[in-house]
Amino acid sequence: MGIFSRDKNKYLHGFAKTNDSLGRKLKFVTENKKQNKDDFMEQLMVTLIEADIGYQTSELICDKFFATCQNYYYLFAKDIMNFLGQTFREVYFEKPDTPIVFNENGPTVILMVGVNGSGKTSTCAKLANLYQSEGKKVALVAADTFRAGATEQLQMWADRLNIKCITGPENADPSSVLVDGCRYAKENDIDILICDTAGRLQTKVNLMSELEKMHRVLGKEIEGAPHNTWLVLDANTGQNGLSQAELFNEITDLNGIILTKMDGTSKGGIIIAIKNMTGLPVRYITVGEGMEDIQDFDFDLYLDSIIGELRHAS
Repeated sequence: MGIFSRDKNKYLHGFAKTNDSLGRKLKFVTENKKQNKDDFMEQLMVTLIEADIGYQTSELICDKFFATCQNYYYLFAKDIMNFLGQTFREVYFEKPDTPIVFNENGPTVILMVGVNGSGKTSTCAKLANLYQSEGKKVALVAADTFRAGATEQLQMWADRLNIKCITGPENADPSSVLVDGCRYAKENDIDILICDTAGRLQTKVNLMSELEKMHRVLGKEIEGAPHNTWLVLDANTGQNGLSQAELFNEITDLNGIILTKMDGTSKGGIIIAIKNMTGLPVRYITVGEGMEDIQDFDFDLYLDSIIGELRHAS
């Protein structure tokens, strides 16, 4: 799933607003030469927090940055940006990324979770289109049986992709629809089964109970399922997204995050904060409304899109 097999320019454009915010502010901080080191570190901290990197992660970045450059008497803007890039990388990869899990003995089940409004249902369709373009046989499961129009929305996407969408009656037990989906997948040699779920943030106890039941029934039908449980977050929510990640990570076995609407936010720093605070890798980002507007996350391109121009300046 190489990023360069798709539109690199669109990927970079997805972080344009973050670049305009974080990149521009970093440029201002680094080019202001009439300040002492304490003033610079204070401005850097504020800039990182405003980019939704969060206080704790911003403090860690500043500490690491200071340790890296403390022996340098003079620093040019280019040097500062290179040191920052190095520091961002160290913080993001302090907890190594884990690979996506694929089932070698049957369908790979992906369970999509998250709150209403995060773009979960449309992201299911974008993922299906992505995997289908890579030669996989894909099916969708509409296990969000409570939100009005959710099943119809996913069915519409499935029709456009010419793939199967397993559905159930309105207000049906979501787990029963997941069972039907698993059985269809096994009987029809499906490679990837993507399961949409309800986005209700009920009480923590009810949410935990519901997700535990989903995991249990999926595991009974297909060994190891769900192989991937991914949290879909709207990037515009910033630090609230971090709170969602921490909650869902506490009550279910998450192994990845998909950040949606990256092209519409200046809060791209949340990517570093989420990885640092939860250890969860960002699997994909969405950068538009179209079916093909999903990209596997590439940290180097992300970093380059934000501060690359400043890092490579002469």
